[in-house]
Amino acid sequence: MIQGCFITLEGGEGTGKSTQAKAIADALEKNGTKVVLTREPGGTPGAETIRELLLTGAEEKWNIRTEALLFAAARAEHCAKLIRPALARGEWVVCDRFIDSSRAYQSVNGEISDAEIMDLHRIGSGNLMPHRTFVLDLPETDALRRAAARDRGESDRIGGRDRDYHRAVMANFRKFAADEPDRIRLIDASQSVEAVTASLVQNLDGLKP
Repeated sequence: MIQGCFITLEGGEGTGKSTQAKAIADALEKNGTKVVLTREPGGTPGAETIRELLLTGAEEKWNIRTEALLFAAARAEHCAKLIRPALARGEWVVCDRFIDSSRAYQSVNGEISDAEIMDLHRIGSGNLMPHRTFVLDLPETDALRRAAARDRGESDRIGGRDRDYHRAVMANFRKFAADEPDRIRLIDASQSVEAVTASLVQNLDGLKP
């Protein structure tokens, strides 16, 4: 039984997801809420091992279907061993990326569909969905600049894909937000860090542990 709340942060490279995930967790904890802060791929020892497999090495290391299966496997482990137990205890879970990243990234080239990715999620993770998802939206030039400063020339094998790929990923995220406005909120990430955090916290309206 799910008793807690599940919040996810999504968006392209360099939009500030990790920073804002921690900021939301800190804000909730200051109000006395028990919070589990985690990330994908990863969050458990097994899922972190799969993360290393996914993000290191050459672009041609995996084909897109293998990549999708690996992400689904990492998520299945993450949900079973960390996310669902925390929610069952009535805690809030704040996660840096989740299923919407798989949908946005793996479906870009058309080799695997959004429906197929959701089928993998249903099989592996019981179709667990966040109560609220924030997509951090940043102009492309700003996102590229921030990602370059973060990576210092050492992007991982997915972050290092070309601009057209990442442009299509962000277009997918915006489409998801338009299609599911009750769950997904599009947030202007070009504001100051503090202003973005305030907007995120304000958009937790209506959620209860």
